[in-house]
Amino acid sequence: MMDQRKFQNPILPDGADPWMVKDRDGSYYLTVTLGNRIALWKSNSMTGLAEAEPVTVWTPEPSGPYSHNLWAPELHNIDGRWYIYYTANDGGGDDTRRVCVLELEGQDPLKDEWVFKGTVNTAYPGLDGTVISHQGELYFFYSGYGHFPDYGSAIYAAKMENPWTLSGTNALISAPTEPWEKQGGMAINEGPVFLRRNGRIFLIFSASATWSDDYCLGMTSIAEGSDLLDPLAWEKHPGPVFVKNPDEGVYAPGHNSFTGSPDDREDWIVYHAYSYSESEMKRSDGSRRSTRMQKISWNEDGSPDFGAPAGLEQNLDLPSGE
Repeated sequence: MMDQRKFQNPILPDGADPWMVKDRDGSYYLTVTLGNRIALWKSNSMTGLAEAEPVTVWTPEPSGPYSHNLWAPELHNIDGRWYIYYTANDGGGDDTRRVCVLELEGQDPLKDEWVFKGTVNTAYPGLDGTVISHQGELYFFYSGYGHFPDYGSAIYAAKMENPWTLSGTNALISAPTEPWEKQGGMAINEGPVFLRRNGRIFLIFSASATWSDDYCLGMTSIAEGSDLLDPLAWEKHPGPVFVKNPDEGVYAPGHNSFTGSPDDREDWIVYHAYSYSESEMKRSDGSRRSTRMQKISWNEDGSPDFGAPAGLEQNLDLPSGE
């Protein structure tokens, strides 16, 4: 029998692009890529999400222009209102892919009505939109398909006029230029997400092709007082910060989110990964990526230390305060 103070991954056996967020009342929400709809899981604890029943909160009209390939939803509370950002297209290729926005008419994300606000007016087609509030302004970061064939996608950023509209230029923040960002036959930076600590903003992103064992996480960072749209102010880490762990049967860890433990004493990474190598099964068959989570720590220089991905049979301590 497992120690009740321990848990094991995965949180969801089938859950790509996981986004976990802690509400102000201490409850947790989780959402993942489902393809044809958006659902939310809710629990009073992080590990409790494994037993929660999903609630479908949005299903697009089948004939709508952005009703296909719903990917990577993110739930954000901005100035007291809930928004969901997700990727969708018209059933075509990458050039039709956009980030869409839903706004909640109410305060209960599971029960109240979600309203489609439109697509974010990004300069390039793309995916994986996220938001960050900085010095009283709202900024949008996304993975844009701006420079074929040099690279498949890169991280762009722009200031927001409101939670669904950009204003001004789209600045190129991080492009895949190193070999570790080009595994699997495509040069990719995608899935931007943020950590803030020790006077710096850390932007974590997924690198290389998602079907490659070497899909991983990279990082670039900037001082809190800097201009987020100044590419020269960002300092890119020279290598990946979270990679496969074959000894534990973990491959292609990536596309993550971050959240705090119930007592806010710990930072946790929530990510997806495969349990087998790309050489063992074709990834194009829709084989599953599972949702996992584990605690991260901090280095003496103030940067995050993600450690190695934990194996599925590894007993992990419960989040602090749970």
